[in-house]
Amino acid sequence: MPHISMFFNEHNPPHFYAEYVSEYKIKLTFDNGVKKVADCSKGGIFEPLKDIEYFKQFFVDGWTISWPNGADIDPETLYR
Repeated sequence: MPHISMFFNEHNPPHFYAEYVSEYKIKLTFDNGVKKVADCSKGGIFEPLKDIEYFKQFFVDGWTISWPNGADIDPETLYR
């Protein structure tokens, strides 16, 4: 199992699985066993994702979570 460093860059991306939990929350399970929940209900760039069915269209894009409209989450934020 690969080690996940707290320092992320294009040469050292974190590996994780993502699944929809509820409302605007996505459960992240990293390769090292760490589990986090990303709460994307804060607005800002996520404002267009208010439609829950659209929100559920997230996908793992390299080392982050993205949506079809180009919104994504900084990889370091996902791991915090």
